[in-house]
Amino acid sequence: MTMRLVLPALLLAAPLSAQTLAARQPSADGARAPLEFTIANLMRGPELYGREPSQVRWTADGRWLYFQWNPPGTDWRVSPKPYRVRAVEGATPEAVSEAHMDSIGPLLQPGRPSPDRKRRVVAYRGDLYLVAEGASVARRLTQTASVESDPAFSADGRLVYFVRDNNVYALELDGGLVRQVSDIRVAGAAGGAAAPTGFGFGGGGGRGAALQQGGGAPPQGAGAQRGRPDPHDAALQAQQRALFEVIRDRAWTDSVEAAARRERTSRDPKSVTLAANERIVALSVSPNGKALLLSTVIPAQGTQNTRIPNWVTASGYTEEINGRTKVGDAQSSGRLIFVSLPSGDSRFLRAIPGDSTNAAVPSFAQIIGWNETGSHALVSAGSPDFKTRVIQSVSDGGETKVIATDRDTAWVAGPCQGCVGWFDGGKRVYYVSEADGWAHLYAVDADGTGRTQLTQGQFELYDVTLSKDGRSFYLTSSEKSPFERHVYRMPVGGGARTQITTRPGGHTVVLSPDESMIADVFSTSNRPPELFVGRNRAGATLAQLTTSPTAEWLAHPWIVPEIVRIPASDGVQVPARIYRPKDVGATPNGAAVIFVHGAGYLHNVHNYWSQYAREFQFNHLLASKGYVVLDVDYRGSAGYGRDWRTAIYRWMGGRDLQDHVDASKYLTKEYGIHPERIGIYGGSYGGFITLMALFTAPEHFGAGAALRSVTDWAHYNHGYTGRILNLPQHDTLAYRRSSPIYFAEGLADPLLMAHGMVDVNVHFSDIVRLSQRLIELGKTGWELAVYPVEDHAFVRPDSWTDEYRRILELFEKNLGPDRAKAGGPTAAGAPK
Repeated sequence: MTMRLVLPALLLAAPLSAQTLAARQPSADGARAPLEFTIANLMRGPELYGREPSQVRWTADGRWLYFQWNPPGTDWRVSPKPYRVRAVEGATPEAVSEAHMDSIGPLLQPGRPSPDRKRRVVAYRGDLYLVAEGASVARRLTQTASVESDPAFSADGRLVYFVRDNNVYALELDGGLVRQVSDIRVAGAAGGAAAPTGFGFGGGGGRGAALQQGGGAPPQGAGAQRGRPDPHDAALQAQQRALFEVIRDRAWTDSVEAAARRERTSRDPKSVTLAANERIVALSVSPNGKALLLSTVIPAQGTQNTRIPNWVTASGYTEEINGRTKVGDAQSSGRLIFVSLPSGDSRFLRAIPGDSTNAAVPSFAQIIGWNETGSHALVSAGSPDFKTRVIQSVSDGGETKVIATDRDTAWVAGPCQGCVGWFDGGKRVYYVSEADGWAHLYAVDADGTGRTQLTQGQFELYDVTLSKDGRSFYLTSSEKSPFERHVYRMPVGGGARTQITTRPGGHTVVLSPDESMIADVFSTSNRPPELFVGRNRAGATLAQLTTSPTAEWLAHPWIVPEIVRIPASDGVQVPARIYRPKDVGATPNGAAVIFVHGAGYLHNVHNYWSQYAREFQFNHLLASKGYVVLDVDYRGSAGYGRDWRTAIYRWMGGRDLQDHVDASKYLTKEYGIHPERIGIYGGSYGGFITLMALFTAPEHFGAGAALRSVTDWAHYNHGYTGRILNLPQHDTLAYRRSSPIYFAEGLADPLLMAHGMVDVNVHFSDIVRLSQRLIELGKTGWELAVYPVEDHAFVRPDSWTDEYRRILELFEKNLGPDRAKAGGPTAAGAPK
């Protein structure tokens, strides 16, 4: 505790560089000094452009907003802290203490409402609280060393069901009695699978147990040892009962006590025994108290995890991190179990119909929850091959009914896979599906009939929320433009949608408790997310409550990159953001750079703040030095529907790479830039594309920087890779043509590779294997920069600075002025 308290103070006291201090201080005449446009300054990251307000919560009376945040210029090592602000124009955020959060915390938590909607029950820091709607006090229901979670009201509102130590309990709100509802045990655990110990005379150890040996129970002698009834033993026991009254008395006593025990235990739930290595993922009890659903996970046996060395440690010794398995290795399975209450009778359910194993369900099976009456629950599960998703209803009697099925010849996914729930008083179900090629909202009756598509068009839904009165859906979608995200209100039956947010950009909205107000975390392409507040009505004016970047960052003329369309070789118009020298008042230098976003399925060409904030700044720096910069939403990116998403199925580095080749051709055609003066860079998936570009299409690029790159997909994880390329033992072609390591002989241009040595996502061994391949091939003109303390996403500004200094030097030397001085090509017609 002492170290945890003292260390941050020491870090905060670390001296700042003279350059950094100069950039933050006003000049002598009181004006703010201009932003120091250097890599070292830009790579300060959120210390410069600010922290996004997150975890936004309203107080019950709608007067205050609580959130996690840091004010402008906060040291990069400081984690976001709790703040609050009045929900009125002109209010100023104020920091709040942890003690204050302890008292207010339960009031800010979402929770299941009571049947009369006057209360809600919440879990906060492991305990349960009862909160009156609209009030500012909470009644504490538990205070234990165990963690209580998943609270829900019974259908009559008299009980609160909750989970503690992998079992369900019921708490009576009048009186406070706590009763155990389920008896889930783990085989082999202490006291786990064994039967409960009896109470009363003869039920424990000592003399009572010894007396029982002489009663009706068979002795632990020859018969027990033989493991079968023995005529000799039976005759001997009969003789004993005939001769001795004490033996007959003991048998009578044992019989009476056994009957009493059966009577007592008949009122307790039957135990459900799990396998020794099986653990519970989720428990959900029906509000009517008649049933319990639980999902479990059974870890795979015989798997092998990657051991990742942690090089720079406090101990002075190299330590190991137990990493992940690789795609195609054995995967965890699990079970979906239905328990009837109060009897405790249990049985396994098939999460995927037709599953002949009766138990094996994918680890991402999800219990959505029960309807208000507790008559039915929803379960969503995906098949192990990722090509099927099934939503089922489960009645409180254990009957299952498939109500929706999604199938895809590639893999089932989309931006709103978790958008599933009950509405219309628990009679209908809503869910989002790509059934028509775009992520849209559907509704279906609880029995699987009456399926209706509620939205349609060439746009996608990102979030769905049911209004408090159950009469409307609030939708976050790209309906207005694929480059914006807005919030709409729509009747639950479908029909006309009312656009609530109207200012171009990206909006993430949190409704006030009475839904009369909205808190909106809003951003544009050249302004980071800030917290706004306003009325919940179309076109309402929103008041800004936070300012996150530093003053010198805000004073800089950051551009809104124009979105252009690149004609692809298959006739598709591919979106891209462009940064031109003229946009920043610079002179073109005859070179260009293409930035490749990571993750594959990620949306980066849009009119709101990018997840790649440092790259946004770096692209400005490149443009200021004369480079034309393109940022492409290549095939596989999010935001453009199912066909765009799955265009990389069984071939990463196919259509997605071709989009970047077409981007290079676009730069040549529109700006006269020779391919040898076009660079490419990116991280993670972007690093992978960079490698494939230089290895398989070198005639279209002059240099590249591949950061934290996947070099061999057979060494990446199962959940991501198995969807897109199937399994390496089954689809060797997909892995062979998608992995850069097989094409390293094609390297002909300068290549910078950079990788964190403690990367638990794309392992450092990936880039080591490629380096060895390049050495064996006798390749030159490449270098590997390693970062001994960095994971996949870098943290330290000095690491970011070193990495991007190297990238800039690579481009300046091989694409920009230095190459021109050395007599390199200056026009599209010059030879390679």
